[in-house]
Amino acid sequence: MAELQSVESALTALLQGVDAVEAHLVSCSEAGGRVLADDIIARLDVPPFDNSAMDGYALHHEDAGRRLPIAQRIAAGVKARPLARGTCARIFTGAELPEGADCVVMQEKVDVFDDEAEIPAQATVHDNVRHRGDDVTAGAELLSAGHRLDGAALGHLASQGIVDVAVRRRPRVALLTSGDEIVEPGQPLAPGQIYNSNRPMLKELLEGFGAEVSLIASLPDDADSTRDMLARAAEQVDVVVTTGGVSVGEEDHVKAAIEAIGQLDVWRLALKPGKPLALGRLLASGGREVRFVGLPGNPVSSFVAAWLFLRPLMGALLACPSLASLPKLSARAGFATSTGPRRHYMRVSLAMQQDGLSAHAFANQGSGVLSSCVYADALAVIPADTQVSEGDRVECLWLRAD
Repeated sequence: MAELQSVESALTALLQGVDAVEAHLVSCSEAGGRVLADDIIARLDVPPFDNSAMDGYALHHEDAGRRLPIAQRIAAGVKARPLARGTCARIFTGAELPEGADCVVMQEKVDVFDDEAEIPAQATVHDNVRHRGDDVTAGAELLSAGHRLDGAALGHLASQGIVDVAVRRRPRVALLTSGDEIVEPGQPLAPGQIYNSNRPMLKELLEGFGAEVSLIASLPDDADSTRDMLARAAEQVDVVVTTGGVSVGEEDHVKAAIEAIGQLDVWRLALKPGKPLALGRLLASGGREVRFVGLPGNPVSSFVAAWLFLRPLMGALLACPSLASLPKLSARAGFATSTGPRRHYMRVSLAMQQDGLSAHAFANQGSGVLSSCVYADALAVIPADTQVSEGDRVECLWLRAD
């Protein structure tokens, strides 16, 4: 029997030769969650002028410590007039700082008498002033290619008046379920059947990783039909993902189909859960290679493998560095365990204690216990042939989409 392969070698094989998908132009209003295809260079300084950080009184700092005439009132959006020395201006948050002023004293510290303001003596230069270009300087890089656009990034683009942006198209994924015992929710269960929990779980995960699940179907437990459906799927998508059918049973046809119509790079990994996992490629028309990920049928195995393999695959297709690997955290084990010859990815919840972060394993780590994934914050990575005692430090992979 072939030696079990490591997660690292399997991931290397999966990503070898993967090219990023092409870019297209979309409206910024529709760009949330998309990945930038090009660097964005700032057109404008932000802020575009010196302005007040709060409601108060603008003045030259050397005029502080005495009563000053209020020469003008400056609201946000109003053009300020130059300010003469020995005077002050009533100013509001975001309003332009008048020429001649170099600080703002907050209104709570100022006593007003008719048209004069009593300014305290402790005002200093630059107090409560947001200077032009403090945030962004025109000509500087605003966002780099590969950045995934969240709310803050979209606001950054809007601050430049940008309306459209070039992003990577979403990688198209076919999600195929094998097993005649699998039934979709809403249908009655016959003896020996179970509902399809993998399909909605993986669809949501894939979309969270930036993919478009464009084809969803069931694979029949028949070798010829499985092979034909995989070939047809490869013509429509960038990645084919299957669940089940990659083990060694007589009804597990997916592995054999891939070997017949494509190339199987990896089969059987040294990880728990998820040993019966297949990685390879299918050949589509025009010589185009389509990546294949054959996930185990057990839902926890599929969940873990999706984070370990589908997420970085989407990162490579989107040229998005933040998807390449999961953030690593160090925590004290709130559990004891031991491993055999396979690395164990345990579902854990994280809690902040007085002595730092602690990881608490779910009692049942079985590959069919999906509830352990529902409430997991991270995967605790326990190396092969390792004994972990409560209080030992363990590496955890934080489960987040980006």
